Order: sequence, then C-alpha cells, then structure tokens
Amino acid sequence: MELDTFINQFKSIFEVTPDDEFSGNTDFKALDEWDSLMALETIIMIDEVYEVELDGDDISNSTTIEDLFKIVKNRINGQ
Repeated sequence: MELDTFINQFKSIFEVTPDDEFSGNTDFKALDEWDSLMALETIIMIDEVYEVELDGDDISNSTTIEDLFKIVKNRINGQ
C-alpha cells in the first residue's frame, strides 16, 4: 500500500474540496468539508477498501492524512 493510493481513496469521499488540497501533510480536520459525517465515511471507506477497522479514537488521535495511512498500514501488517 502506497501513500499516494491512500490519499486518492481518501479524497474520493469528498465532494467539493479541490484535489490539490490533499497531501500526506493535509490536516484533514481543518478541511471545510470535514465534519462528523465525513469521519464516519472515512471509517467506512477504510473498512471497505482496506478491511481495517478504525474507531473514533483513531480519527481523534490523527491530524494528517499520513497519520491515518500509518494506522491503516500498521494494522494491515499486523502491528
């Protein structure tokens, strides 16, 4: 799993946020479109695409898209 692929999956759930606002360093909670519904959509997308379960604490403890990526990657690798 690559960070770029993860970013593309992540940004696919956003409807109005321009693509150029997404990078590994993006503070996803600072995006105008981010709200509790987007948090749920993120959890669902990660479960469906990567078969990794996240919870609210995982979202709360993450700041950037790369933070989420690292959690998902570590869980895929059994850590």
